[in-house]
Amino acid sequence: MALAVLLLGTAALFLVGSTDDMVTVHYAVESPAVDTPIRLALVTDLHSCDYGESQEDLLDAIAAQSPHAVLLGGDIIDDDIPREKGELFVTEVSKGCPTYYVSGNHEYRTDDIEGIKAFIRSAGAAVLEGDCLPLTVDGQTIQVCGVDDPEGVGQEAMTDQLAQAAAQADPALFTILLSHRPELIDRYRSYGTFDLILSGHAHGGQWRIPGLLNGLLAPNQGFFPKYAGGRYDFPDCTFLVSRGLARESTRIPRLFNSPELVIIDIT
Repeated sequence: MALAVLLLGTAALFLVGSTDDMVTVHYAVESPAVDTPIRLALVTDLHSCDYGESQEDLLDAIAAQSPHAVLLGGDIIDDDIPREKGELFVTEVSKGCPTYYVSGNHEYRTDDIEGIKAFIRSAGAAVLEGDCLPLTVDGQTIQVCGVDDPEGVGQEAMTDQLAQAAAQADPALFTILLSHRPELIDRYRSYGTFDLILSGHAHGGQWRIPGLLNGLLAPNQGFFPKYAGGRYDFPDCTFLVSRGLARESTRIPRLFNSPELVIIDIT
């Protein structure tokens, strides 16, 4: 009887908590370095998943928020699922506003990272490999920096890219770092350069229990990951970790962990 109750309870939990419906999550970040509000859309861990015909569900959700730029935080292209949906999304979203991309580990696992980067550049997006580029909106300039995923380039090369990006940054300007992996936050912060750090990769810890468990298991963090998803405020910066958009690419269903589009207002 006890086993039957446990099984029924588990089934009910998954019935209630399992969802593939995308949500839009908003964050506000304040800085004295910014006078004119800037809105950004953060897209991570799409993994070539299907968001409607011509990816219109995701594209329409982004367009409805009217961002000034779109940041692609890695694993937009998957190594198992055919890449067409991911490529279609990059092509279309890059037409609407400035778009910046950093690599994720699964893109390296395709063994065609250079081809992927070439495609993304041809679509009009900036590929960040230790770069720090200006973004100007209504006369207000901020900086967007980014580095490659260390699974592809190695830890030493990624650290070199971080140092390169930090050296390029103007300390008078609000500076963003886009990097796929959240577990390296202490390394990112060590430069004292980046006001806002954005990552993905953790998929929200896959299973959540709101108010009790922020994430069960995340790659490279293991069980009960410290940075599964959400907002983490440090004295020197704000750290946002997207729960990502992967759904049919995941082997374990998401539980109380909806795929998410992240919208960030810098004021």
